[in-house]
Amino acid sequence: MSTGTSWFIIIVTLLNIAGCVWLLVANGRAVDPAGTAKDTGHVWDGDLQELNNPLPRWWFWLFIISVIFSLAYLVLYPGLGSFRGVLGWSQSGQHAGEVARANAAQKERYARYASLSLPALAADPEAMGTARTLYANYCAACHGSDARGGAGFPNLTDASWLYGGDPDTVLASIANGRMGAMPGWEAALGGEAGVDEVTAYVLSLSGTAGDPGRIAAGEAKYATYCVACHGVDGSGNPALGAPNLKDDVWLYGGDAVTVRTSIAKGRQGQMPAHEALLGTDRVRLLAAYVLKLSSGDGST
Repeated sequence: MSTGTSWFIIIVTLLNIAGCVWLLVANGRAVDPAGTAKDTGHVWDGDLQELNNPLPRWWFWLFIISVIFSLAYLVLYPGLGSFRGVLGWSQSGQHAGEVARANAAQKERYARYASLSLPALAADPEAMGTARTLYANYCAACHGSDARGGAGFPNLTDASWLYGGDPDTVLASIANGRMGAMPGWEAALGGEAGVDEVTAYVLSLSGTAGDPGRIAAGEAKYATYCVACHGVDGSGNPALGAPNLKDDVWLYGGDAVTVRTSIAKGRQGQMPAHEALLGTDRVRLLAAYVLKLSSGDGST
């Protein structure tokens, strides 16, 4: 916040409080010595007159106490521009303190989990109960409550892995995240005809029949443009996150239109890193939970 903006807020806030005090005093004056209140000139229902009576004294002092409270609050807590208040309170500081207290309270539980390997964690019912809650809070929004994913989000219950399904790799994927990039090839393939040919060949790898001539032409283009990532036989490359094109498992969909779009326009996918957010212990629990899901003996 700039200095000018800070002073603007301070001045406007204090002027508003001063205006409230003036309004209270002006409306808290006693009636005149004759004991009569002034007539405002407003009349309803023929003879119901509005008089300018002062505020009741208890009500007046209640407002004064409110003003005193507001001034004390602005001294103690943020509210006057960039002034932090004498207590130094902030939302971020309070949140950090609450997180620290929560982590301290759970430290003993996670200390036991830290000594277990991922397979051992996956076999521990108590650990998996905690992991299931973590998954529901941090993973279900993308991968689904049943962990079966959706378009652009991997199914975690099968044995198909873009980067590999061993414990260390799954742990690295959750902790550090992944960035997947499939470039668009429409221009390099010579336009729509070239894309159609490669689409026919890619679909044939997973058993979809097509025009033999178009498949043969697509195979030649595949060998030029696609083999570096997806391999000679289309089995993919986990080191690059390049999917296996032969297993009929599709991240964005395996129909001809969707596959054609992937080839022509490319795809961009990102798995955010979670270690900074959740810490090492929680990430290990999630990795064990995902491994359990993919082994077929876990439940969501």
